[in-house]
Amino acid sequence: MRLTADYLRTRILALPPAIDVSEAQWSSTPVLRAFFASASEVPAALGRSHNLRTFFARFPDVSEAFIVFGMTYQEQHVEGALLQGDVLQRDIAQRVVDFSSPNVRICGHSETEVKHLLGNQSFEYLVAQAMREISELRSERQELEESRSLIRARLRMLQMQGPGLGSVFATAPAGGGAQQVLESQLLDNERQLSELGDSQAILETELDYLCKVLGTPERYIRFEPTHLRLSTLNVILDASRTEMASDVEFTMAVLDGVPKTRRAFVIGRVKRSDVPSQRIDWANAERLL
Repeated sequence: MRLTADYLRTRILALPPAIDVSEAQWSSTPVLRAFFASASEVPAALGRSHNLRTFFARFPDVSEAFIVFGMTYQEQHVEGALLQGDVLQRDIAQRVVDFSSPNVRICGHSETEVKHLLGNQSFEYLVAQAMREISELRSERQELEESRSLIRARLRMLQMQGPGLGSVFATAPAGGGAQQVLESQLLDNERQLSELGDSQAILETELDYLCKVLGTPERYIRFEPTHLRLSTLNVILDASRTEMASDVEFTMAVLDGVPKTRRAFVIGRVKRSDVPSQRIDWANAERLL
């Protein structure tokens, strides 16, 4: 656990400082221009955050909040045109970055608080990954125990068809081969259960799973500083390209657990006045009634 705490603390403390996130800052902030196609999309995204609106509602005297502002990150390979001098070349392979699904789930009074909350949620993510693996182990044992009960029940039914009163009312006795197959399945089942161990061994195995995840946090979660040179259309450009471009910097959260995902994020500073309140569209509401 100490190793995980040190790992998360080191990575999170190294995150870049907060940037101002607002409609007014869109034109002068490359990462906001990469995240959003227009300035008006910034307050719209902020206003959709239930957590951010709840934060300001709980603290009416607070004029600003610090947030973790995240976006889904995807790269697409497309064919595009490239102007080389006076010659327009077509069908040039390009990589285009798509940022989507903006969200704000972590809010706080200060940058320090937000980083602390991010560390807590990262730790909870690692524990959840360990619990998923433990759950799979428990499900395997439960399936084996249910299978054993079924096999034993079928064996008892076959035995009832043997000599005695059972043979009077039962159908014709099944061949001995069927009983041998079931007995073989039962032995294999018992062997697999034995390999899983008794309740004490299971507890030790589950603790091993937890220690394995917390002992190698970098296998499940990473925070990678990311720098991209992007065109106005979010095409990734190398140094040889001469189009108008911006240097965009953010942090990539790489989650290699289940499910795997990558999210681009920045730590931001948001003023209360830059978060639009949600208004009820009464006209549409009446039509739905």
